[in-house]
This record gives sequence, C-alpha cells and structure tokens, in this order.
Amino acid sequence: MFKSGFVAIVGKPNVGKSMLLNKLAGQKIAIVSNKPQTTRTAIKGIINKENAQIIFTDTPGIHKPKNKLGEKMAETIDNSMEDVDLLLYVIEATDKGVGMANEFILNKVKESGKKAILAINKVDLVQKESLLELIDLYSKEYNFEAIIPISAREEDGLDILLDKIIELLPEGPAYYDTEELTDQSERQIVEETIREKALKLLDDEVPHGIAVEVVSMKKRDGKDLYDIEATIYCEKKTHKGIIIGKEGALLKQIGERAREDIEEMLGSQVNLQLWVKVKEGWRDDDTKLKQVFHE
Repeated sequence: MFKSGFVAIVGKPNVGKSMLLNKLAGQKIAIVSNKPQTTRTAIKGIINKENAQIIFTDTPGIHKPKNKLGEKMAETIDNSMEDVDLLLYVIEATDKGVGMANEFILNKVKESGKKAILAINKVDLVQKESLLELIDLYSKEYNFEAIIPISAREEDGLDILLDKIIELLPEGPAYYDTEELTDQSERQIVEETIREKALKLLDDEVPHGIAVEVVSMKKRDGKDLYDIEATIYCEKKTHKGIIIGKEGALLKQIGERAREDIEEMLGSQVNLQLWVKVKEGWRDDDTKLKQVFHE
C-alpha cells in the first residue's frame, strides 16, 4: 500500500517551520533565519519513503498584512491550506497560553475543517510540566489527530511525527519523480540563498524591505563554472549603504556565503556578481511582487 498527499505547514512567524521542513527532508530546501517572515512564498519539499511520498508546503508565518507583499503572503497561506490532505500546525513550547496570533491561526484551522496535527516545537527549551499544560490547553481547542512534542533543531520526535503523517495520508500515486526534492527552480533557489545570507547579516530594520532577482545565470561553454548576476533590491538609499557596507565589505560577505551554498547546490564553481538597487515602495508594486512570487 502506497500513500501520498499534500501537507501544509502553518504557524506564526519564527516558530521553526522552515527548519522543520529541512530536517524532515534531510537537507536544505527552505531558507532559515531568525528574522520574522523569512518565508514569503509557498515552498514545496518532497519527501520520498519506500511506502509514501509526502509533499510538504512551507508557508509564510501568519500575520496581519501591512502592505501588498503581506497581502500576497496571506493569500498564499489561504491557498495552501485549501488544497491539502493534512495541516501541520506548529507552535512553540515556550508559548504562554494560546495568545492572539495563535488564536487567529486556530480559527483558520477550524474554518478549514481539515485533519490537523499539532507539533509543539522547541521542547528542549521548557520543563515537562509547562509542556503538559500546553498539550491540555490545545487538546480542548480543536480535535487534532495528534499532538506531538518535537525539537526540530535537536531532531527529537521527528520520526514519530513523520510516521503519524504517513498514517493519516490517503492511498495514492507518487505525484513527483522520486529524484525531485522541491518544486523550486535553480534560479529561485539561488535568489532565496542570497536573501538568506543577507537576512542573517543585516540589521533588523532592513530585511523586510529587500528582494533578490537573478538577472543572468549561465554555464560557461566547456567549463564547470556558472556566471550568475543578481540584484538585491531595497526600499531606501540608507538601506543600500547598509547592504553594501564600508568599502563594500558587507556585500562581499553576503556574496561569499551565498556562493558557497550555491556551489554545493549546483555541484559546480560559481562566479557570483551582486548589485544593489533602490526601488522605493516595491512591497506595494504589483509588477515587482509578480517577480517575487514568480507569477
């Protein structure tokens, strides 16, 4: 009996959804940073087992939109929750009660009427007593198929979680080739890799206002070398100066870190050229948002 299906990972920003997807997949699929709303689009991670194929969708953290980018992210979450067999709702073990953000998400889960698993992440950070209180609280909120304590970072409880997900999926075919790990193109992965390195190196006020576009990506004839040119867009001239850094030091650091990951992904040497341009108000620009969401 072969099982297959689609699972949407939902939760508020910074609960560890992308790290969880990467750990379940056994390799990096989604970018990770400690900045909220790192994930902007619905990223699929395909996990193949002997008896199952699970297509996870890593969704943006659910939040109140403040611009058209936020509205697109909210629309992405709603669409992702519609066309799935199962919801994987992730909360933090450090939460004190449900709270407004999680109440908003719980309502979305209830409205969907979907089967759902609650994963309580970061259990390595709390005492057992507080964890039991959280389990009791959420078990009264919704008829979850299972409530599973995990630590994505420590890879604790992930086998139990995966087994439960497979148990709940319907019988069906493999929707993707078993060699595929994600629905992202190489160009999209390059863009996200550059953005991840920028997020990790930039000050808190800058990250939400940046986007990355690969302008050119070509393999040199007869050589194991890719030439890649990419532009980092920001909203303010002051942000451009921060991204570039003194004498170009920060931009160089972003490029070096990104190049290492891109080379590993492509299995080839990479010549990466980065540029920084100001595009004021791009988060409310329909044309730019279509590029970000690859529409």
